[in-house]
Amino acid sequence: MNVDAQDHRIASAAMAAPYLTREQETELAARWRGSDDSDARNDIAMAHLRLVVAMAGKFRGFGLPKSDLVQEGYVGLLEAAARFDHERGVRFSTYASWWVRASMQDYVLRNWSIVRGGTSSSQKALFFKLRRLRAKIAARDREMSSQSIYEEIAKSLGVAVSDVQVMDARLSGSDASLQAPVGGEGEEGTERIDLLVCDQPLPEEQVSGMIDGERLSARLKRALSKLSPRENRVIRARKLAEDGATLAELGAELGISKERVRQIETRALEKLKSAMTTDGGMIAVTA
Repeated sequence: MNVDAQDHRIASAAMAAPYLTREQETELAARWRGSDDSDARNDIAMAHLRLVVAMAGKFRGFGLPKSDLVQEGYVGLLEAAARFDHERGVRFSTYASWWVRASMQDYVLRNWSIVRGGTSSSQKALFFKLRRLRAKIAARDREMSSQSIYEEIAKSLGVAVSDVQVMDARLSGSDASLQAPVGGEGEEGTERIDLLVCDQPLPEEQVSGMIDGERLSARLKRALSKLSPRENRVIRARKLAEDGATLAELGAELGISKERVRQIETRALEKLKSAMTTDGGMIAVTA
């Protein structure tokens, strides 16, 4: 079944559903809430399917299948039927409208673009009202600048001007596949993803960095071999360990004072600096 036929079938079913009087609506709601009668809940929902179809038409500007919108709206309708309290004296259509609209809005936000927008109430209001407000303001004053329009919309909806600008750009553009070809028909090989700039180092830079790192590591190893066992222990624990030991911790381990550990560390760093310089360069080992 194609989309048009499916939409027609749904619309026909909605129009064929009988209207409910207030008394019938109250009776069905009482059956559902009193005895958990799912048939009563479904009868209320089906009787208001035309409400869902009508509301789906208001979201046609987002380019999504109307049948999908109706299905999402019907989910909201069932939720409303499950929560409806007939004792409050409100007609079901009035109560259900909010649930149907909210379900459709959530569906649009999830599927309109692969880029997810904000889900706060202010961001939702901006998404669904931006086009209408912009058209209304432009019709009132065709000489108003875009910046002034953004500012008025931001003030009206209680959001930042930058949020309005970003949302307007999203609504004005469209998603593009990274696999989409670039260039005219018949041209081979180049896709959008091929033109993305990578911030990683070039292969030769990565190799050069690895070689330099290995050389520095070897020089540091040779320099450390010139230290005494105690000096080596202090430097490795204080400078080369991921979580450097404190002077007190090393003092307790070696059976000496914190001041003595500090003196050993200072002397060992000077010996390392001298050894690295003699070995053809310097490595950053600081106090």
